[in-house]
Amino acid sequence: QVQLVESGGGLVQPGGSLRLTCAASGSTFNTYAVGWFRQAPGKEREFVAAINYSGSDENVVDSVRGRFSVSRDNAKNTVYMQMNSLKPEDTGVYFCGVRESYGTGWRLSSVVYWGQGTQVTVSS
Repeated sequence: QVQLVESGGGLVQPGGSLRLTCAASGSTFNTYAVGWFRQAPGKEREFVAAINYSGSDENVVDSVRGRFSVSRDNAKNTVYMQMNSLKPEDTGVYFCGVRESYGTGWRLSSVVYWGQGTQVTVSS
């Protein structure tokens, strides 16, 4: 079993930056791919980005490409998402989740463990 805890959210002005952290417990963390999702008020949770087991590959959705990047430190059981040039439409609760396979098609149902989420608000 893996427990995930997100942190690093907050209130930031448009154009600002935040770095989210997803800290995991469990010795098998490096066998999971990690995805980041967000849920805006009144909307469904959506996939944002993912990173593979070793951290050698990441993929992000078009709306955040060039602004968000994902990295991981398996020695610390931690995944990071650096968010730059934030926009008001990036506002939402951000969740990390893990699954055994990397690749595409990060459906909500494919995630086996979730964190509790961290709020990101982009506003002037």
